[in-house]
Amino acid sequence: MKALQKTFDLVAILEGVSYLLLLFVAVPIKYILKDASYVKMLGMPHGILFILYVVLAFVLKDKLGWSKPVFHSVLLASLLPFATFFIGKKYKG
Repeated sequence: MKALQKTFDLVAILEGVSYLLLLFVAVPIKYILKDASYVKMLGMPHGILFILYVVLAFVLKDKLGWSKPVFHSVLLASLLPFATFFIGKKYKG
């Protein structure tokens, strides 16, 4: 169980970093410098990390007994910049 929680924490941090890089580095470069290569380079890893984050949240929901509001908060965190950095620590079992 602890390994799964640590994996979720790591994925949450990596997902958050990839989201911030995509939003605040790649997208401005795409529109300011007209270079979409950074969005293409960061988009796939971010998508994979996002999906992994959501799948792990579903697994941990049952294992840790998260209530619906907690589970929804964990899922919402994947959509908000910086939120995934804090969510793993807040809702440990």
